[in-house]
Amino acid sequence: MSELLIHSMAEFGELILQTLDLAGAQTVVEIGAEFGGMTQPLADFCAQRGGNLIAIDPTPAPAFVEWAQTQPHVQHIAQPSLDTLDAMSGIDAWLIDGDHNYYTVFHELMLIDAQCQRESRPLLAILHDVDWPCARRDMYYAPDRIPEEFRQPCAHDAGITLDDAGYRVDRGFRGAGQFAWALQAGGSRNGVLTAVEDFCAQAEVGGRSLLYAHVPAVFGLGILFDASAPWAESLANAVVPYHNNALLAKLERNRLRNYLTVLDWQDGFITRP
Repeated sequence: MSELLIHSMAEFGELILQTLDLAGAQTVVEIGAEFGGMTQPLADFCAQRGGNLIAIDPTPAPAFVEWAQTQPHVQHIAQPSLDTLDAMSGIDAWLIDGDHNYYTVFHELMLIDAQCQRESRPLLAILHDVDWPCARRDMYYAPDRIPEEFRQPCAHDAGITLDDAGYRVDRGFRGAGQFAWALQAGGSRNGVLTAVEDFCAQAEVGGRSLLYAHVPAVFGLGILFDASAPWAESLANAVVPYHNNALLAKLERNRLRNYLTVLDWQDGFITRP
């Protein structure tokens, strides 16, 4: 089912590499290894600039593990992100594309920002899945790893559709046993974009000035960075044409409607013309 939907962060590859280049990044952390997608271009980028790519993923594809072992500029950490981020140092930029839920993303950003402040480095975080379906609805690969007070009621057989904050059983976009959806979209502590917004609000209270660009395509890309960074103006100029672009949003909605229609065909809810 997933092969029918283009969902890779690699679709943003040119923009991501441009962002890293403008920021002068050398060593990059990728949370959620995407072997054959974004990981290889990132590794090449870091190697060419004398840096390293650190890929955090507790359960990557076996091919990725084999490949990483042959790459001198790639380090693989086979742990959940929240168990390892606090011990890192010397990181120029962060790509966040791991567990798409409020608790994980909010605390990833908090740990990343704390390290940036300890080392007097500007924050640069690039996040996937900031749009539908995960913007306002948690998705859990391992629900038991989420503290109960942060975990939304969820189910592995829940299916979700556009314009429905609830869920369907055996219909819509679903995890086929690989992940669980929150049964309800919206509300507090629910979704990746909600996590980003709450993090930014907390940073603002603490006197920080952050900029955020939202690219409404392919499940959404978010670029979050320090307004005081020496490269902030150049980066802002590069990403502003994509920020909340109405045409991109319209194309994305059409893409999702087409995909969900294909799922309904597969599931027998509608007849092919």
